Amino acid sequence: MRILYADLEREWRGGQSQALLTLQGIARAKHQVELVTAERSPLAQRAAQMGIRVHASPRFGLRAWAAQSLARLSARSAEEPFALAHLNEPHALTAAWLAGVHRRMPLLLSRRIGFPLQENWVSQARFRAVERFVANSEDVAISLVKSGIARERISIVNEGVRIPELPSVEVRARARKRWGIGDGEFLFGCVSVFVPEKGHRHIIEALSVVRRKYPQARLILAGDGACREELEILTKRLGQQDSVLFPGFVNDVEEVYAALDAFVFPSEFEGLGTALQAAMAMALPSISTARGALAEVVDDQRTALVVEPNAQEFAQAMLLLMDSPELRGRLGVAGRKEVIERFSAERMVANTIQVYEDVLSKSHA
Repeated sequence: MRILYADLEREWRGGQSQALLTLQGIARAKHQVELVTAERSPLAQRAAQMGIRVHASPRFGLRAWAAQSLARLSARSAEEPFALAHLNEPHALTAAWLAGVHRRMPLLLSRRIGFPLQENWVSQARFRAVERFVANSEDVAISLVKSGIARERISIVNEGVRIPELPSVEVRARARKRWGIGDGEFLFGCVSVFVPEKGHRHIIEALSVVRRKYPQARLILAGDGACREELEILTKRLGQQDSVLFPGFVNDVEEVYAALDAFVFPSEFEGLGTALQAAMAMALPSISTARGALAEVVDDQRTALVVEPNAQEFAQAMLLLMDSPELRGRLGVAGRKEVIERFSAERMVANTIQVYEDVLSKSHA
């Protein structure tokens, strides 16, 4: 198959991580894939480094340029046609719809949030052009059905993460040294964009409670976003500025995971939570909410501790982990096993290719 893939986001978030894993997996499976994306975006740079052919659009007039690019690529001669176009986010769908790509090949749209679809006529016209919605969870699939999408137009492909080797003693020591974490300190961490619905404030407030009993507890919040200043102000107001680290966006995020003793994920609304999956794959004992599709990932007391997104419940769970090395070990082992069996990148790519084949078999019937 020859696949046309499009993602016009300029930032690096979970969807772009999934895009890169998908592109890499498609290429490894000996299919041909080309990417339309934003110029100088992290996805453009990382895909190009992997040998993926990238058509990078300028940052100004992005959608219009992308629409022209998609129109040109989709109109290729019969000697090298694309079989289908996979659109990884809504801006890419808009560009493909404007370019009329759906008149030349099936369109697939990844969907990672459980919000209702917009009902204005432009949005509805775009959604009618989609041959198959690729939902990342049952929760998202249900939201699409509630928005009027027929179930046969929806396929579920759970997002996945790479399954890493567990960090050696040397790797862990180097990672902790990088972040200034002492041998006797207990490091909680979260990797996520700083937006209100991610709930970072809950774990900052929880840490101030935990440190009354365990003053050696610390927290690293890797990421950046609109709420960073607000969170830094909260940290200072609670007197936790020496115990909470804000390293910003971290390229080699594995060095964050390698340094941690436990992972905390206080999201108030979430898709499938690939940052949480990555932590579980590292055998990190984790505390998470069950909001959105997270209930499909974590099983309370078996693969993680599941709490409501508030400071009191997170503090209790954090204390419970610090009190019990046995619980930490048990959750870490079970969490890693769960991700290997259900949420690996290899499984995600295989299921995505299976959806492609199903769409093409039905379009040619």
